[in-house]
Amino acid sequence: MCNFYEMYPCPYYVNTPMYNPYNMYYVYGMYPCPYCIDPPIYNSDCSKQFTKLKDYGPEPFVVNIEKATKRNNTYRTALWTGDDLQVTLMSIKPGEDIGLEVHPKGDQFIRIEEGQGLVKMGDSKDKLDYQRKVYDDYAIMIPAGKWHNVINTGDKPLKLYAIYGPPEHPRGTVHETKADAEAAEENYGY
Repeated sequence: MCNFYEMYPCPYYVNTPMYNPYNMYYVYGMYPCPYCIDPPIYNSDCSKQFTKLKDYGPEPFVVNIEKATKRNNTYRTALWTGDDLQVTLMSIKPGEDIGLEVHPKGDQFIRIEEGQGLVKMGDSKDKLDYQRKVYDDYAIMIPAGKWHNVINTGDKPLKLYAIYGPPEHPRGTVHETKADAEAAEENYGY
């Protein structure tokens, strides 16, 4: 029996150069930004073409979330805000934390892209009995109504992104520092 998968990396596009390992150099060597492999929007070789980190919602949007998260240097930047979902990028300085909080009506997903930290969760702010160490590539699922905090225990910024359902912050939110975020929470009560 003939195995087409061994003959061609992609059996449906036999002569397509991007799937032919012998022709890849000739095709991609000509372009400084091989858009088929790494979109120019976040390609480090094309830093001049980098799109600003801002809120692109509610329009359709595609991004390399790992590179965007690592590139973010603000405490919090809303990257996409829709009616039912929000994605925010965060950079937590060494020794700082997100801050003890609870989201009564929505679940939250957090993914660590760079750094290390400690996650604490519990049913009340005085009883955070669930604790786990987290590192690069760890995901944290926070159920609605759980008090939680993420603390940077490393010596470099903790880079993460958070997904809220429903959105937690106003569209276009950018907080340069944790103090800015705390001031905004006092003023707007969100």
